[in-house]
Amino acid sequence: MISNRQLFLLHQAQTSLYPLMIEIEKAEGVYLYDVNGKQYLDLISGISVSSLGHGNEYVKNAIKNQLDKYMHLMVYGEYIQSPQVQLAKKLTDLLPPNLSSVYLVNSGAEAVDGAMKLAKRATQRTEIIACKNAYHGSSHAALSLNSNEYYKNAFRPLLPDINFIEFNNEETLQLISNKTACVFVETIQGEAGNIAPQNNFLKKLRTKCDENNVLLIFDEIQSGMGRTGKLFAFEHFDVVPDILLLGKALGAGMPIGAFISSQKIMNLLADNPILGHITTFGGHSVIAAAALAGIEELIAHNWMQEVHQKEKLFRDLLIHPAIKNISGKGLMLAIELESFEFNKQVIDACIEDGLITDWFLFSPNKMRIVPPLIITNQQIIWSCDVILKNISKFTYN
Repeated sequence: MISNRQLFLLHQAQTSLYPLMIEIEKAEGVYLYDVNGKQYLDLISGISVSSLGHGNEYVKNAIKNQLDKYMHLMVYGEYIQSPQVQLAKKLTDLLPPNLSSVYLVNSGAEAVDGAMKLAKRATQRTEIIACKNAYHGSSHAALSLNSNEYYKNAFRPLLPDINFIEFNNEETLQLISNKTACVFVETIQGEAGNIAPQNNFLKKLRTKCDENNVLLIFDEIQSGMGRTGKLFAFEHFDVVPDILLLGKALGAGMPIGAFISSQKIMNLLADNPILGHITTFGGHSVIAAAALAGIEELIAHNWMQEVHQKEKLFRDLLIHPAIKNISGKGLMLAIELESFEFNKQVIDACIEDGLITDWFLFSPNKMRIVPPLIITNQQIIWSCDVILKNISKFTYN
């Protein structure tokens, strides 16, 4: 009988020539279990998705309850569906007053696409500015915001009139002008290696955008939903965007994205043209129910309040001559090692030992630490022991 492994290679489109090929049978809490019963601690949360861990009972019950009522009914925005409405209300209750209108989509990349259209419609300008080494998704429009030619050259031509500033380099803010529609920025740069803003960079960016009537867009698809110790990472920096992007952990394990702005700006998508943005499955009732339950569960527990202490524990334990730096904020961290080759050896050894981690697209010499927020101190200690053991294994061999 042909195996799932063979079927995977024969019939499922691949994203690389070297997939991990771990066949997972179940997942619970911070752990994944393969078909042979081997246990893996998930130190990357499915890339910043499973912040509540795997199989949260409150979220699962919300999904089951909604399944008994209805699933898909109509394209987004035509019918009044309680899960969509209640999720939008919950999000706007938790956000500043100018972020009062939510458009639900299927993924972070779709949220990026929608925000690009919204900014052009609102400003009647075409130039879009993003940051070098930023990652906003892999769709055609989102890929246009990628500064790395390796990842986008094969798919040109992409969108025109895209320019780039450097994250944490205020001198490059001079590129922002009255021709600019919007600036996209990750509040914490993810695939660059979890880089936090320094020296009031976001405040200076906000000022420059205000001077030129440019919309400021914060991509919190990775950094949002409690990962940095606050529900939204921008809350650390006393800066509020004009448009906020969410995804990944927002769905509590289900696929979702959202772009959020003021009602005045968002209403521009409803007229001239009508249906200025439309999606069939965005805001799907079951997924919206899961997302709402995920927010409620996150707020009901102390996981966000524990993030700073857990970050400190990681930083206190991960001390080794081969570790050059630990970047990031909260439970969105990165270990800097000397090279990708060394990092990959350590990562592979960690996976063999039952600890799942990986590297970053634009900083491949860094190891990703983005665990579920529910991770315990004991699990952090074990994870650090495994990492240090394998760093030493390849350092001193």
